[in-house]
Amino acid sequence: MVAAVGRLLRRGLPVTPAAADPVLLDLRGIIARAVDPADETSRTAALDGTLRGLLARFPDTRYAPAARALFGLPPATPGQTLTVRRDLAAEQAGHEVHHFRKRVEPRLIEKIAWELLADADRFTRSRMIAPRLAPAAERQPVQADPFAWEVAEHEEHLCRLWSAIYAARAELLAVERLISLDADQIDILHTAVTAAWRWAVARAEAIGYTTAFAPDLEPDGLIALPGWIPTLTEAQASRLTEAASGGASREQFVHSLHGETGLGNTWAEGFLARAAPSEGPEKNGSLS
Repeated sequence: MVAAVGRLLRRGLPVTPAAADPVLLDLRGIIARAVDPADETSRTAALDGTLRGLLARFPDTRYAPAARALFGLPPATPGQTLTVRRDLAAEQAGHEVHHFRKRVEPRLIEKIAWELLADADRFTRSRMIAPRLAPAAERQPVQADPFAWEVAEHEEHLCRLWSAIYAARAELLAVERLISLDADQIDILHTAVTAAWRWAVARAEAIGYTTAFAPDLEPDGLIALPGWIPTLTEAQASRLTEAASGGASREQFVHSLHGETGLGNTWAEGFLARAAPSEGPEKNGSLS
């Protein structure tokens, strides 16, 4: 796995079918994201997109620019040789090139390989995957039959569930992006409130879906899919869900929670609290 990721360095991103090792293309997370899982080109595109996402969210803030440069993402540019990219990555990391190549680069590759495996594990453990859509060449009416009605209703609720999950994901990403940009706190808090509303709507949809169609599934497993949120008590999560139920708009959601200062502070401060910097990819001690 580590060797397969390392071989991608020669050309960097974008990943090409010639450079993509089968061990990477066969990862569950890559197959699940591919438009056509049976097509190697489609899985290669999914691998490229997944790597870009992992590098964009590389957990070690000190070495994130170096990791991105190494694979040909900004501050590097596509088409640069590995030597040029390595020089730039070493500069970004604040290391001499030889030290970087021998000591740091292997750890970065190992970390990316681990992230790909963790991503695949999340897909393996998840029993719910968003439905794959295909263009409709013609109208597909629902037949006047109880079984057809049941199937259509299930798909209807499933689509509403995933729509809510992705909407929550979008707002949670927006909050993190604004924090990263050091945006005005008013803008961050406004977006955080929108994220709370979207998350609560998704939780309500998850509870409704599992109750009606999948009683063996836990709603909390579904609502973990949009991404990280501040730690909430069960009572706080239920209060948010109650405020968002019944198709409540953002304004109605906010009005319903008027005066819930403690809950609001828990949500907002959870995002505004700065995480401590990570220790870097070296397993023991400093990389310096």
